[in-house]
Amino acid sequence: MVLLIEDYANLAREIAAYLVAEGWRVHTTNDGVEGLRLVLEQPWSIILLDLSLPGVDGTVICQTLREAGDDTPIIMITARGLRRDVVGGLDCGADDYLVKPFGLDELVARMRALMRRTGTTREPVLRVGEVTIDSNTHRVEVDGTEVRLAPREYALLEHLARHRGVPQNRLELIEQVWGEPGDLMFSQTVDVHVAYIRRKLGRDVIRTVRGLGYMVPDE
Repeated sequence: MVLLIEDYANLAREIAAYLVAEGWRVHTTNDGVEGLRLVLEQPWSIILLDLSLPGVDGTVICQTLREAGDDTPIIMITARGLRRDVVGGLDCGADDYLVKPFGLDELVARMRALMRRTGTTREPVLRVGEVTIDSNTHRVEVDGTEVRLAPREYALLEHLARHRGVPQNRLELIEQVWGEPGDLMFSQTVDVHVAYIRRKLGRDVIRTVRGLGYMVPDE
């Protein structure tokens, strides 16, 4: 899930609506104090962080998160466009810096690029509903019972689980899981492997996001 911390309510609604239409799940807050609480209380796939916030400045939120050892991807979205502001934002721990006004399509492109580079969840044991994925042993269980997956099925499931809440299109999955250049002719093999995984683990473990691809729900 995306955490959007933006004090300008109209812009926050605009960004959130666009991201939801693109298949993301978004939680929004307009307050720096609440934003700081949220970043520390639960995991997020990616954080979109304004600098000028009431209560607590975005720089403080970013620094606090990094000092806590959390490497959740952070994109600063701010009107502060001077070179020293950009340098300061990156130095305090942000992964990217986007100056307002910006195109929402550019924001989404930067989000996808950042998450491809960094991943979003690095814990050894991943949980998707009743499904448990042990990345050390490659063991997959449903309600404590082991379910055997073929190596490529496991790789696809783990990749989606590590980017849960983020739609992944077929060409991205081919590149990231199969290690091959994206190819539309080859993309049908993703559908086949998703079908195998659903047959073994249940249909809800991987959701189809119309027009975008596949996603493990962030719930």
